[in-house]
Amino acid sequence: MKSRRLKKRGQALTEYIIIVVIVALAAIAIVAIFSDTIREKFAGAVEELGGDSAAKDAAMDVSSHQYLKDLDRDGARNN
Repeated sequence: MKSRRLKKRGQALTEYIIIVVIVALAAIAIVAIFSDTIREKFAGAVEELGGDSAAKDAAMDVSSHQYLKDLDRDGARNN
């Protein structure tokens, strides 16, 4: 009787883990698809809040994929 109960508990835990993995993969895919748009929105908000417009323009000149390729291991850009 006890082993049956433990088996069901393990099954439910496995189902929750699968759901969490699917949600995480979906979130990663959405961020990857909309990364340029998200970066543009944040850059616009920073400029409106009094940030440096030249930094925004420099950040928007490069696509997200190229920007990530240009990063060093320590996070500094290779220019």
